[in-house]
Amino acid sequence: MKIDKYADSFPALEFSMPADRVLEITLHAEGKLNAADADMHRDLAYVWRDIDLDDSVNAVLVKGSGKGFSAGGDFELIESMIEDDDTLVRVWKEARDLVYNLINCSKPVISAIHGPAVGAGLAVGLLADISIVAKNARILDGHVRLGVAAGDHAAMIWPLLCGMAKAKYYLLTNKPISGEEAERIGLVSLCVADDELYSTALATAIELSNGSPSAIRWTKYALNNWLRMAGPNFDTSLALEFMGFRQADIREGLASLKEKRAPKFSGKSSL
Repeated sequence: MKIDKYADSFPALEFSMPADRVLEITLHAEGKLNAADADMHRDLAYVWRDIDLDDSVNAVLVKGSGKGFSAGGDFELIESMIEDDDTLVRVWKEARDLVYNLINCSKPVISAIHGPAVGAGLAVGLLADISIVAKNARILDGHVRLGVAAGDHAAMIWPLLCGMAKAKYYLLTNKPISGEEAERIGLVSLCVADDELYSTALATAIELSNGSPSAIRWTKYALNNWLRMAGPNFDTSLALEFMGFRQADIREGLASLKEKRAPKFSGKSSL
C-alpha cells in the first residue's frame, strides 16, 4: 500500500516514508496540540490493520507535530460522548479496537514522544513496542481529572511497565510525569535530549526495519501475550470509563478544564 492510499483511507493522520520500509505517522491538529477529534480517534483505531497487511512496511514511527505529542481528547468529541448514546458506543468500540489492533499489528512500532502526551495519543505512545521520550515530555493519563475511570490502556499496561505501586500513584493522583522520570520508573523505553528525539527514534525504526522480519514480529507477538492476558483488566477499565460519561462528574470535569479551574466533584459514588 502506498502513502497516498494511507492518506486517502486515514485523512486525519499524516504519513511519510523517511527511510526504506519505515512508515511515519504524524499526529497533527493545528492549534490544539494534536488533540484527537472524532476523525483522528477513528483513524488511530483502524490504521494498524492496514499496516499489518502492508508488505512494504517493516517498522512504524509515530510522532506528534509542533510542541507536543497529543493533548488528549478533543473537547467537542467529549461533549458529544456525554450527550449522544450513539457517539458514546462508537467511541467505546474505537477505543477498544485501537488497543487491540495496535497490540496485534505484527510490525514493530516506535513512538517519539515530546511535550504533552495524554489520552488516545498516549495510549499509542505507551503501547508502542519501543517508546522514546524527550526530557521535555509531560505524560499525563488525565482520566480522573476529567471525572472518569482510567480506561484506554492504563489498567492493561502501566502495572506491567512501572509496577502496581507507581501505576496507582500516577493514575489516581493524575500527576504529570517528565520524560526522565518516565524512564526512571520504567514507563518508557528510553529518554533522550529534546533535540535528539527524532533522530534516535528514526534510527531505531531503521534498525528494526533492517532486521529479520520474522524474528522481530514473532518476538513481538510472544511478548504481547502478556498484554493479551491483561485483556479482561482493560475491558473492565474501559467499560467503567465509559459508564462515567453518564455520571455527573464528567460534566464538572470537562467544564473545569475548559474554564481552567479546579474541579468541584460531587463526592458521590455507588461503588
